[in-house]
Amino acid sequence: MKRDFLAITDFTTEEIQEVFSLAGRLKENPSKGSGVLKSTTVACIFHKPSLRTRISFETGIHQLGGNSLYVTEKEIQLGVRESIYDAAKVLSRYVGMIVIRTFEQRDVDQLGKHAEVPVINGLTDLLHPCQVMGDMFTVLEKKGRLQDMRIAYLGDGNNVCNSWLNACTRFPLDLRIGTAQGTEPNPEILERARRTGLSKIEICYEPEAAIADADVVYTDVWASMGQKDLAQERAKLLSSFQVNSKLLSKATPDCIVMHCLPANRGEEITDEVMDGPHSAVFDQAENRLHVQKAIMMTLFGRSNT
Repeated sequence: MKRDFLAITDFTTEEIQEVFSLAGRLKENPSKGSGVLKSTTVACIFHKPSLRTRISFETGIHQLGGNSLYVTEKEIQLGVRESIYDAAKVLSRYVGMIVIRTFEQRDVDQLGKHAEVPVINGLTDLLHPCQVMGDMFTVLEKKGRLQDMRIAYLGDGNNVCNSWLNACTRFPLDLRIGTAQGTEPNPEILERARRTGLSKIEICYEPEAAIADADVVYTDVWASMGQKDLAQERAKLLSSFQVNSKLLSKATPDCIVMHCLPANRGEEITDEVMDGPHSAVFDQAENRLHVQKAIMMTLFGRSNT
């Protein structure tokens, strides 16, 4: 049966744990799974430019023995030049898997519904599931567990924040979202995560309250791609949530600092923190590669490799 990975909630807790176990093996020995995608072409549809998502997926596809085909909005405009249904059916005749990075979550959902091959959400304005899968793997790697980790997410309640809320439905986390009035995460995703009752979730409008005794301190840009017109307004709203040495001193002494990149150094995070001893930023970026390979192998039914 064809499966997709469009949101973290598409996998059970046990399946996510298996992905992390496989990612660990792949990180230790990158040659594992080298033939899983043999003779398979993966269409990488990118309506938004990317460094980490594109390079990590294309590298992973090649390491698994497949071929990647980079497709931009010049070649395919879902629902514009042709219907998503038609595009999904045509792509399914040519390729063995689709990775898509675009704007609307509903477009990704429709592509997954109609495609006959696995579809992976590489990012939408609403969700960034592959990023947070890599993030959770990094926390597990650095801290040894996910259960009851106190995570302070500081800044804009964006797609990464929404995906952390989805993660709260799979693992018992203590997630404190430090943000300003008007920049909170998606209310439906927040309510759904709270309704499961698995995790402790709190919205904090004071940065010190959010970061107090945190094991993990996470931040992201204040204005996401396509929102640069909001940059000045967001900077005024969120300036007190900058992750700097003074604020970081409120977290636990052995906390780790995370940022999904790209970073605006000197805005949401200082150089001193990003390059400091608490930073897991570049390990986190690397782990995208290993986790995404594990996700692709899982969708191909080859997670036992």
